[in-house]
Parts: sequence; structure tokens; C-alpha cells
Amino acid sequence: MAHIWEGVIPAVTTKFNADFSIDSAWTKKNIEAQIAAGVDGIIVCGSLGEASTLSLDEKLDVLDIAVDAAQGRVPVLLTIAENSTLDGCRQAELGVKHGAAGYMVLPGLRYLSDRRETLNHFRVVASASPLPIMVYNNPLAYGVDVTPDMFAELADEKKLVAIKESAGDVRRFTDLINAVGDRYALFCGVDNLAMEACLMGAHGWVAGLVCAFPEETVAIFKLLKAGRLEEARTIYRWFAPLLALDVSAKLVQNIKLAEAMVGLGTEPVRPPRLPLAGEERLAVEALIKRSIETRPVLPTF
Repeated sequence: MAHIWEGVIPAVTTKFNADFSIDSAWTKKNIEAQIAAGVDGIIVCGSLGEASTLSLDEKLDVLDIAVDAAQGRVPVLLTIAENSTLDGCRQAELGVKHGAAGYMVLPGLRYLSDRRETLNHFRVVASASPLPIMVYNNPLAYGVDVTPDMFAELADEKKLVAIKESAGDVRRFTDLINAVGDRYALFCGVDNLAMEACLMGAHGWVAGLVCAFPEETVAIFKLLKAGRLEEARTIYRWFAPLLALDVSAKLVQNIKLAEAMVGLGTEPVRPPRLPLAGEERLAVEALIKRSIETRPVLPTF
């Protein structure tokens, strides 16, 4: 089955000025760098995009910036991560008007919905817009697990076309394929499980460290698709310490520091987050610096 979304899709950060307003220039610059590196889409206003600190109007502003930067070269997905299903529907209605190609949708936040409520949430949000949806499953972070049998039950909802799977267990991809076959495009949402997930049948990678290292991320995925496993493994092993920065409560600060150090972004985060400091900062800086100094030569395609 051909899927409308496959490949590497960065979940980009939202850049802020020193006064915490949105820095449109740096947001656009990073998105342009992602596209130049060969990514297959852009996702804005997700966890890494600090969605919880953005108003609805700001989310639409970020979407506008991304759509303008993409210029139709890749699809731009807007994340819907709201407490209320009704608020999610409102965002879905507005995103169409601002050029979104689709949505990445989370379960309703804060309230831990049961199976019936979770399924209803996705169906109702899907009904609010004609656009396709990637369902984001991250039970470790958000407390609600959309299981393979639940995705089998949702298979009749045509607008649900993809899954970002972040349960933290690579076996979930086999379970999903056994449950739903090729019905959905499957994306790995955990950076340091991405190669393993792709080898087990994932169609793509919703990536985080790609924000600072887009060429390396794209190279790994292309090598995997070309069957050049040893070359992919070599880059992935170099990348692994960096990818672990994504699996952290401070993934936003980690990745924004990496972006700043490679010249693809700035560090400001919105409170209650604060930039890394002290020994914690020194350790992450040292890791990033060491990785930059040992950056592998990438193969040609």
C-alpha cells in the first residue's frame, strides 16, 4: 500500500526571542535547512515545539511560518495536543485555512481517557477537518496507550492514515503490523529506536535530533531503504549518544542547545522550562562538541 507520508519528518522546535515572542526568522531558517537536507515533511507545535506554552493564535502563526518556508516542497503537519476534544476540533477547523497538509493528533491531555473515550476523541477530531491525521501514541509521556487492537478498531476512519509510535518498545511495530497490516504508515517517534523500528517495518521516523543534524538523520534512513545496513549502522552508532538526548524530560533544552551549537537555532525556551545550566549543561555541551568533532563523512546516493 502506498502511503501519503513516509520517510524522515522532523518535529521541529519553536524558536523564541529573548522576550519569549516567536522568532520567525530562526524558525524559518531551521525548517529551510531540514528541507535542504532532504526530509520528507515538517511537524510543528508538538512536544518539542513547546505546544503547551503556545496559544492557539501562536500555533497558527508557527504553522504560517512553516508553510511559507516549505513552499509546497514537503507537507507541513500541525500538532493537535489539547486538553479538550472540542478545542482539538477548533484547531483542526482553523489549520486547514492556514495551509496545513494534515495533523499529528494526541489523545486529550491531562485527563487519562479510557478505551472508549480515546477512540471517540480521535474520531471526533477527524470529523472536524478534511485533512489526514497521524495519531501520536506516547503512553510513557501522556498516560494513554492506543494499542494495536485499538488501531484495528479505528481502521474504518479513513482520515487516520499514520501512527507515530513512541511506546518505547520496538516490538510494538511487529504487533501493529500483525494487527493492521499495511493499513497505516508507521513512524518511529523515539530517536534511539529508529533504526531498529525501520528494520522491523516502520515506514518513517518522526525525529528530534534531526533539528540539529538533518543530513545524518536523512542519510541513515536512505541507507536503510537502500539495504546498505552496515553504512547505516556506522552512522547510527556515532549518532546514538546524541539520540539519547531526545529521551529525556529536558529534550527541548537538549535539542535547542544542539541547534545553537551547530548554527541551526537558538536556545531560549519558555518557562517553566529554563535553558540547561551548571554541570548538566557542561555534560551536554561536551557530548555535542565531541559528536561534532567526530562527525562521520556521509555517503552519496
